[in-house]
Amino acid sequence: MRKILFILFIGILSISVNGQTKEEIKKDFTGPVFEFENDVIDYGDIAANSDGNRTFKFKNIGKSPLIISTVKGSCGCTVPTKPEEPIMPGDSGEIKVKYATNRIGPFSKTVTITSNAFEPTVVLKVKGRVLENEAGDLQKKKSVVSEN
Repeated sequence: MRKILFILFIGILSISVNGQTKEEIKKDFTGPVFEFENDVIDYGDIAANSDGNRTFKFKNIGKSPLIISTVKGSCGCTVPTKPEEPIMPGDSGEIKVKYATNRIGPFSKTVTITSNAFEPTVVLKVKGRVLENEAGDLQKKKSVVSEN
């Protein structure tokens, strides 16, 4: 019984020693590979109804054309736009994101990308906080004063 357990232990140990890391597999992969400049866009504190357009920039560091089939925002307030043409090896591309800045308060949303890349599904994040603008503050103060 001890011999069998010992042989199993050595077998499992040798399999794990011969395993490649994800980076090594990526390097040998013959398909496309995403390399994003950032996987999070932090809007920070922004004014209500300000420009909600931002861009995720990436490069295809793989060995074949990258085809993005879908990009989806986690809700209707986050609208992403994908490149329509394949991204050739060595070329760069952009995924544009527009967040609806008419919603006051903090936000944390995701953009899910589906493609033919090494990692076929990539989830990116957008976050920040929309501040109420001064006109809204003045309106709120007037209504409080008029109630008294």
